[in-house]
Amino acid sequence: MKEVNPQETSRASAFELWMSSPMPMVTLTKTINITRAYKASKNKRIKLNALLCWCIGKAACQVEEFYMLPVGGKMYQFDSIAINVIVNNKKGGISSCDIPYTNDFNRFYEDYIRLTQSVSESCESSFIEDAMIIGTSAVVATELDCIVNQYTDKFLNPMVMWGKYRQSWFKTTLPISFQFHHVQMDGGHGALFLDILQKEMKKLKL
Repeated sequence: MKEVNPQETSRASAFELWMSSPMPMVTLTKTINITRAYKASKNKRIKLNALLCWCIGKAACQVEEFYMLPVGGKMYQFDSIAINVIVNNKKGGISSCDIPYTNDFNRFYEDYIRLTQSVSESCESSFIEDAMIIGTSAVVATELDCIVNQYTDKFLNPMVMWGKYRQSWFKTTLPISFQFHHVQMDGGHGALFLDILQKEMKKLKL
């Protein structure tokens, strides 16, 4: 991670327009076909949430705007991406856990299981300081059409959120909400990310 001059990046105009905005977050929603991911999770006994998080990282790596983030009036550039998940801990509360993204799913899955189990047992959140963190929140108690997170300067990172998946005879779908800071990317970049995410889901092979 390093601080960069926002005027020397592709986000110069957006930085001038939106850095001082009291509500700079944007939310896009899209229903994703997750049939292949759902079947893979059942057939290989893999956690579906881990598959979704890996596909999110794989899609994000293809959109260069994910590697920059405005914080405290400054712009920072990152070399790597990590996925944050919320973990139910043994005390009955929740903790936060960052999973480093790698293109190797088996390695990602090993890290996912190891780190989330450690956080669940210790009840202490685990963070990666030098990676671009993409937040996730799975509220799977019920089917949800859309989730809007806090619009606050406490957490400016992009965040992907969803509820319970939906099944029909031949297809499993999942409405996803994607929230991001307008300085980091425009609506077109956000839509591109969701489009790539759907493509990664459809061609998923493990």
